[in-house]
Amino acid sequence: MAPPAASQSGSKRNPRRGSKNGNGSPNSKGPTRLFVLDTNVLMHDPSSLFRFEEHDIFLPMIVLEELDGHKKGMSDVARNARQASRTLDALVAQKGADIHHGVPLAASSNREATGLLLFQTEPLSHELPASLPQGKADNQILGVVQALTLKHPLRQVVLVSKDINMRIKARALGLAAEDYQNDKTLDDGELLYPGSLALPHDFWTRQSKTLESWQQGGHTYYRISGPVVDKLAINQFVYFESAGEPALYARVTELRTKQAVLRTLKDYTHLKSSVWGITSRNREQNFALNLLMDPEIDFVTLAGTAGTGKTLMALAAGLTQVLDERRYTEIIMTRATVSVGEDIGFLPGTEEEKMGPWMGALDDNLEFLAKGDGGNAGEWGRAATNDLIRSRVKIKSMNFMRGRTFMNKYVIIDEAQNLTPKQMKTLITRAGPGTKIICMGNLAQIDTPYLTEGSSGLTYAVDRFKGWPHGGHITLARGERSRLADFASEVL
Repeated sequence: MAPPAASQSGSKRNPRRGSKNGNGSPNSKGPTRLFVLDTNVLMHDPSSLFRFEEHDIFLPMIVLEELDGHKKGMSDVARNARQASRTLDALVAQKGADIHHGVPLAASSNREATGLLLFQTEPLSHELPASLPQGKADNQILGVVQALTLKHPLRQVVLVSKDINMRIKARALGLAAEDYQNDKTLDDGELLYPGSLALPHDFWTRQSKTLESWQQGGHTYYRISGPVVDKLAINQFVYFESAGEPALYARVTELRTKQAVLRTLKDYTHLKSSVWGITSRNREQNFALNLLMDPEIDFVTLAGTAGTGKTLMALAAGLTQVLDERRYTEIIMTRATVSVGEDIGFLPGTEEEKMGPWMGALDDNLEFLAKGDGGNAGEWGRAATNDLIRSRVKIKSMNFMRGRTFMNKYVIIDEAQNLTPKQMKTLITRAGPGTKIICMGNLAQIDTPYLTEGSSGLTYAVDRFKGWPHGGHITLARGERSRLADFASEVL
């Protein structure tokens, strides 16, 4: 097949499954491509073997050797290496499989992969520059790619690797190389669903003839139509701001073929509607508090730069619903423990004490919230409030989440941008009846190696939950921390 551009390989059309799995191309004509997989692709995604549609896959012998060397241990890499080895064993062991002529990939549960899996069963002669050490695994794989390119002149042989330097070396040798794209939810972080939409300046004029409105439960509802409906998703926020005209802040509650129903929001900018003494300072914070305080919303994602109020709003909404409204029994807070600099070593104490140094943001915000709530109660009152708050906030490590079920809990996952999609799934599936989960993060501060804005677990969750009636997302735009922090975010 004629190759698509490298930047397009693996792009998504359907939100559930990409029209192109991995690096396949759906609409071209010609001979199928031959993909040579680097070891890091299999250790990154053990199911990558089935992500290349009708194309064939070639595994050099050194890749099997490297898989064997990484299979020991309890890390995600070791688990993935073992899973990849089991998958290869199952494919080779299937009835009628001929390892010399290629093993069919179309197993019972992977009908989309119609190509063959080819193993290196004989030495392949190649000549690499003398400056490349011949014993190094990466260079041996490059040699295999070069030999296959000469052996199959009518087919495009492509190296697929997660290693940037490996791809650069391949291209320097005149060989085709691509990144593995199937793990990327978005090609560009700027394409992330923002959760809000500005209505066009002629919105009221266009809706004047067909607009319906009614009052119910303290909210005003509007039934709208027109081309703007095609851009909307369930629980998306819309706003209309124009000089001399009434402003509108609403949330999409219903979508039909050509019509949408909007419901006006509760205004959390006024002190009478404050949440644990906190009021929203901008439009996006008001949107976020509407999601956090709505009992019908089970899953909330908040993205935004430092100082936009993510943790403070999530905690304030949690304390109000745990202590005042008794909607949830307690707040559970966890985060990815990824160091920004050098690790400080093992930490003493219990699980909660070990998590203490990671929870500085929690301590800062709890101190602020406790001070605001008990301002007129004196020293004893503040101490009592602090103890009450602390008794309802539990700090848990992500390492011990597997197998747990949270009932009627308010769960906050901080620094969610450092989670992989698999870790995100593990955490969200802990939710039992009556539990609400809030994921917060800043996609500009990813500290985990091999994760990007496009492949982060936070991006994955935002994309997959878009349009779900019980989930909502908002990207917070303006920092409210201080003028120093705002200026630093812009210029540094």
